[in-house]
Amino acid sequence: MAAAAAAEAPGPWRAAAPRKRRRSAARRPRGRQAAALGREAETEADRAVVLRRLQEAAEDLLLSDFWSLALETINSCLTKHLEQLKAPDGTLLEALGNLHLNSSPDESAVTPGAIPGETLVPGTCHWKCVCYGIGNFATCVIARYQLTFLLLFLEKCQIPRRHCWVYDPLFSQLEIGVLNSLGLTVLSENEEGKRSVDGEPTIFYMPHCGTALYNNLLWSNWSLDALSQMLLIGNSFRGLEERLLGRILQKNYTYIAKENPKIEHH
Repeated sequence: MAAAAAAEAPGPWRAAAPRKRRRSAARRPRGRQAAALGREAETEADRAVVLRRLQEAAEDLLLSDFWSLALETINSCLTKHLEQLKAPDGTLLEALGNLHLNSSPDESAVTPGAIPGETLVPGTCHWKCVCYGIGNFATCVIARYQLTFLLLFLEKCQIPRRHCWVYDPLFSQLEIGVLNSLGLTVLSENEEGKRSVDGEPTIFYMPHCGTALYNNLLWSNWSLDALSQMLLIGNSFRGLEERLLGRILQKNYTYIAKENPKIEHH
């Protein structure tokens, strides 16, 4: 029994060796930091790819008949609207005078492969621009050309990009980063088209938006004064009227259905 008890007696106390786990734990923050830097580098590379594709789209668009025809149509609209203004010193009259659609630099002066940048314009441009529904331009070719058209249009009209607000609920974080790098302001909330011009001449760029969005915009600006300070680039209201039944227009899209001289189609 004594021998058994001796065998069972505990040995001398020895300090445990430090565990290697502590060294690996110390390395973990470095691993997370490296992963974060890797993701950041990947995002920058993706952003560079999107910007390069926008540059290529700008080159194509400047050489297209669509670009020249679109400018001709918009210019005709502005010229006619300017002629119809009766007051010699109205806010809109002054704003239209500062919308330099014909006096901007020649497209040939644009560096090949470069997205047109800001142009320093003497004086102040009173126009604002709001863009809805441009789509996922990072992955969709059509959406990419729609954004390119907007950038070229702002350059042609000499409207600073900081005066342009854009929104689409489909925007990815990559696309938001690209838009911010281009100098545009990305709206954080979905306005559903319910934005009033608030007495400031505003261009609404709404390529292929839903009918409800156009109706909401008209509802928010349904006065002679507000509508006279709007330029809307988007779907034809006449086309919407032809595609939809009259009863559906009257019930769901009242302001598009209204035949009113306040709205002029081009």
